[in-house]
Amino acid sequence: MRCIEISKPGGPEVLVAAERPAPVPKANEILVKVAAAGVNRPDILQRMGRYPVPPGASDLPGLEIAGEIVALGSSANIYKIGDRVCALTHGGGYAEYCVTPEVQALPVPRGLTAQEAASLPETFFTVWSNVYDRGRLAPGESLLVQGGSSGIGVTAIQMAAAMGNRVFATAGSDEKCAACVKLGAEKAFNYRTQDFGAEVMAATGGKGVNVILDMVGGDYVPRELKCLAEDGRLVFIATLGGWKTELDINDVMRKRLSVTGSTLRPRPVEFKGAIARRLEEVIWPLIEAGSIKPVIYKTFPLAQASEAHKLMESSQHIGKIVLAV
Repeated sequence: MRCIEISKPGGPEVLVAAERPAPVPKANEILVKVAAAGVNRPDILQRMGRYPVPPGASDLPGLEIAGEIVALGSSANIYKIGDRVCALTHGGGYAEYCVTPEVQALPVPRGLTAQEAASLPETFFTVWSNVYDRGRLAPGESLLVQGGSSGIGVTAIQMAAAMGNRVFATAGSDEKCAACVKLGAEKAFNYRTQDFGAEVMAATGGKGVNVILDMVGGDYVPRELKCLAEDGRLVFIATLGGWKTELDINDVMRKRLSVTGSTLRPRPVEFKGAIARRLEEVIWPLIEAGSIKPVIYKTFPLAQASEAHKLMESSQHIGKIVLAV
């Protein structure tokens, strides 16, 4: 099979085309002929040598795919050969064939292309796990999404809006803020020209938001604690602004705040499988009804994976970047 390897830790140029034998599914896995693969920030970190591959996983980048099942492991019994699926993988998505645990696969939503379906798993698993499971966003509550124009951001905005939550977002330009509002955010704040904390407090009548989904960290954290409502929850999924911050414990105690976070890739297969079933039950019908739509900024051929990484690192995109295999 054709695939994209990381020749050594480094910039986008270290992604090189190669050929390898197609993988063989283990008992609980399926083998998918990949039609498209999503590009995500963890792929960038892995390419740079900063995101370790879990034991037993492929060293090829790529955490989400869509395509057709061509082989089943001996214990696989949910799907059959020929089914169209999209799936969260342990790695190996930048290739013509990829194995994944069967429970981490979902049927391609009706009406979606393979490229659209490939843009779903990584962000939808992440948002559900962190906003609804860890963040416990409840009906009637409000959510602030940092980085609202990213792949995670457009998913979080649409999912929360479709579930009836009040949504706010931040982004780095007026154009991106307008895109966030179009996707369902009540208001979006340009973090380069506006104080998002003050804007959130004004928009909520001084109450603050119930949950913040944060991929920035760093100096955002003190401001986030100030604009959380009582019993609010701050959930970290990345640290693009830095690993370390100052924490005002008085804010945490006075408003009974919870600070949490997670990474998805190291979690057990059973954990991810449970998320998949909840997505299929709650969110897939909203996608098929058109309440939530894939947002693809640009698609590249597999051989141009390095160009896709360059685009992601430029942060010019709104939504997802996808590889057509």
